[in-house]
Amino acid sequence: MSQLEVNSIDKYSGNNLSVGSQLNLKSYTTTNRDALTSVAGDMIYNSTDNKPQFYDGSAWSDLGSTIASIDYLVIAGGGGNTGTNAGGAGAGGYRASYNNETSGGGASSESAVQIIPSGSTNYTVTVGAGGSANGSDSVFSTITSVGGGTGAGSGGSGGGANYNGSTGGAGTGGQGYAGGNVTSSSSPYGTAGGGGAGAVGGTGGASTVGAGGTGVASTITGASVTRAGGGGGGSEGGAQGAGGAGGGGTGSDTLWSGNATSGTVNTGSGGGGTSGGSGQSSGGGSGIVILRWTTADATIGATRTGLTDGGVQTDGSDSYIVFTAGTGTITFS
Repeated sequence: MSQLEVNSIDKYSGNNLSVGSQLNLKSYTTTNRDALTSVAGDMIYNSTDNKPQFYDGSAWSDLGSTIASIDYLVIAGGGGNTGTNAGGAGAGGYRASYNNETSGGGASSESAVQIIPSGSTNYTVTVGAGGSANGSDSVFSTITSVGGGTGAGSGGSGGGANYNGSTGGAGTGGQGYAGGNVTSSSSPYGTAGGGGAGAVGGTGGASTVGAGGTGVASTITGASVTRAGGGGGGSEGGAQGAGGAGGGGTGSDTLWSGNATSGTVNTGSGGGGTSGGSGQSSGGGSGIVILRWTTADATIGATRTGLTDGGVQTDGSDSYIVFTAGTGTITFS
C-alpha cells in the first residue's frame, strides 16, 4: 500500500475540498485514544465504541452530538468574623447566566456553559462553605465565584471597614461590591457594613453603624429569590447594623448586648460585624450552585458522589438542580 505524507492539503478552486472516495479516519481504542497528545479539532474512529469522535480541546465527544446550554447561578460562601470591632463581612461572589439577570457587582448576565452531553465528560461542582474569616469558593466547570471577605478584607464582596480603619475591603470585579468605609474612629465606635452582590456596604463611624449591602435576585428556580447580602456592622453605641437583603447577618452591639448573627445558609451572605463586648463572632452563609437547562437537550447523570442536592426539578420545558453542599463531579447525557 502506498503512503503519502504531507503537512497540509487545500482546495484547488471553489469553496469545497472534494475527496474522490470514502474518508477513513484512523481507528483507536478508547485506551489508545486517551494516550494521544491531542489538540482541538482532532478526529478519530473509536473502535471500542464504534463511533467517530472529535476532540474539543478538553474532552473527546461523538461526532454529531447535540450541544446543550447549561445556565447557572454560582454563589461562593460568605465571609465571617472573629475578634472585636470588625466590620460586617462580605457576601460570596455571585455569577449568573440565566434569563439575562445580572451578576454581582453590577455586572451583566454571563454566557451559559456550552456542553456536549456525551455522558463521559466530567464537570466539577463545588459548593463553598461559609467562613469564620473569608468564605470558600464555589465552582461549576470553568465558572469560579470567590469567597466573601472578612471584616475589612477583600473577597467576592469585600468586608466592611473596622472601627480603626477607613476603607472597606475590595470586591471582585463582576462578582460583588466593596465593603463600606469608616469616617471616624472615635468613640462610640461603629463599623461599616459588608459588601453585597447588589450594593456597597453602608458607612460606619462614631455613633454610626453601616448596614450590609443588598443581594441580587434570581429566578433560576422559577421563583424570584434574593441572595448574597452583606453583613451589618457592629457598634458600641447602642445600634446593630442590619444585614443586607438576601440573608446578611446582623452586627453586634456592646451597649445592649446584642450578638452578631451569621449569614443565612445557602445564600452566600456575610456574617455580622463585631463590637468591643459580647457577640464576638459570626459565620458566613454557605454558598449554592444551581444549574438549569432545556429538558429535551440533556439529562444529568444519577451519580453525583460527594454532593448534596435536591434532585432534578422541572419548570415548564426546563429542568434544574440545586446543589447545597459538597464537592464532586457531574455528567450530562
